[in-house]
Amino acid sequence: MRHCINCCIQLLPNDLHKQCFRCRGSNHINQKCPVCKQGNIIPLYVDSKQMNLLAVLEVRTDHNESWNGFFCLRKGKLCSLIFGLIIMTLVMASYILTGAKHGLLLIPSPFHYGAFTGNPNLMDNESLSETKDHYQSSKINISYVRDYPSIKLIIDTITSKIEFINRQRPDLEDLKKQELHMFSIIPNKFLPNSKNPCWYEEYRGNTTTDPYTTNSYALYSKRFRTIFDYLRKVFWNHLYHYKDKHYRLRCLPHFYIIGQPKCGTTDLYDRLRLHPDVRFSAIKEPHWWTRKRFGIIRLRDGFHDRYPVEDYLDLFDLAAYQIQGVLQSDVTKGRSKMNHIIVGEASASTMWDNNAWVFFYDNSTDGEPPFLIQDFIHAFQPHAKLIVMLRDPVERLYSDYLYFASANKSAEDFHEKVAESLQLFENCMLDYSLRACVYNNTLNNAMPVRLQVGLYVVYLLDWLTVFDKGQILVLRLEDHASNVKYTMHMVFQFLDLGPISEKQEALITKSPASNTRRPEDRNLGPMLPTTKAILRDFYRPFNTKLAQVLFDDAFLWKKT
Repeated sequence: MRHCINCCIQLLPNDLHKQCFRCRGSNHINQKCPVCKQGNIIPLYVDSKQMNLLAVLEVRTDHNESWNGFFCLRKGKLCSLIFGLIIMTLVMASYILTGAKHGLLLIPSPFHYGAFTGNPNLMDNESLSETKDHYQSSKINISYVRDYPSIKLIIDTITSKIEFINRQRPDLEDLKKQELHMFSIIPNKFLPNSKNPCWYEEYRGNTTTDPYTTNSYALYSKRFRTIFDYLRKVFWNHLYHYKDKHYRLRCLPHFYIIGQPKCGTTDLYDRLRLHPDVRFSAIKEPHWWTRKRFGIIRLRDGFHDRYPVEDYLDLFDLAAYQIQGVLQSDVTKGRSKMNHIIVGEASASTMWDNNAWVFFYDNSTDGEPPFLIQDFIHAFQPHAKLIVMLRDPVERLYSDYLYFASANKSAEDFHEKVAESLQLFENCMLDYSLRACVYNNTLNNAMPVRLQVGLYVVYLLDWLTVFDKGQILVLRLEDHASNVKYTMHMVFQFLDLGPISEKQEALITKSPASNTRRPEDRNLGPMLPTTKAILRDFYRPFNTKLAQVLFDDAFLWKKT
């Protein structure tokens, strides 16, 4: 039932004023009714109950007012609307001036983003509540899903250009011409009684000479200086004296953890180094084969002096001292026992980063590098063992973005960077081969996100041109995360390591995971479902080929 707020206000013809029992009821007295007496304050009745003091409505009862109650309400709504528009304008102006990336999307990007149906998987222990919060915020951009077909056209163009062509292995003599100094330092034969590749090298310095005074790792990085301070103190105690000459034991790694970044290589490294027969370089990721030997610290910073191979070998001196201790103890006991200590190196750039070739090697006519990292490693260590840890390339790329991006990180920003990178990759594929684009330094530096790192099969096939399949162990992070004990046993067997006690095994397998996603990055939530769908389409043909090469459909990553 409608009630009259102010019966002194002129009513519209269609108003059923007679229904107002307060003004026209049986007990109504005009002289006592504040409305009929034209009082200034009128109580508001709703559903026959007088409202409390907070709900008292003041109404001017001037009969000369030109607008009635109906228009009063409309005018109030109009004022509220105008006020709201003013506030919205101020907020939008604030976003424009500050260049905010979140909230309102004021400047449309060439590729929009929206929400696809379906639930993306949680990554790196992200909570369900974080996922729900993300979906609620992404609903604002649901209209942008209409641009997905235009991005899909780019991916279709890339897919149509994919050809997996076998690479021709370079001649050894051509490799020697490129790296004369390296071949003059590293011998082609190693000590027969050591499982790890080692050799004795004559040391021509004297007792006052600092053996590490020119080491580039010590010169350019403060965090490595403590390590080299210790090496200086113990250096002279480990020289081998023979016929008035001094010799030092030099070693290369027996195995390499070659990739990929953001795929669990740090966790594998931390667990494997706990094995009693395993040692690693003094620095986890020297990046010597891919960057430092070319003088690259950060490619965007230009080139520095090239790190000679001696600087790289210095990183294995601590391990060499322990191997030498085993070898010398066997000699004093009159035994010729095999040394079972092995050394590893875990630069996650080794598998894929060949960006420097264009600056140092003669360019080929087709834009492909004439020499790759694996060519030189194989030339010195044809029996080296290689470990690869891989992960769903879609999730790897997002993790990589969160780790390396410095500012304005968001799922929306990631989407825009993916779209831009796909355009750049398509432009390259229109003119060059797949391998030329994957190893294209200009393209790789121009792409906002490292799409190329997830093209695992391209790199693996190139490594298989020089190494036998039995020398490469390929693992999945998803398997490692679900069953650490199983994957570590696979690694132990692959490296032919000796048995360990139950206590040692428990220490290796029960240690907490290393290098997990930072809390502030987890709070950003997962990538947009649209972005995930785009990347799934892009990586699908490469994953299919990888599964074929490894005879394992798990590398299709269909369940992730």
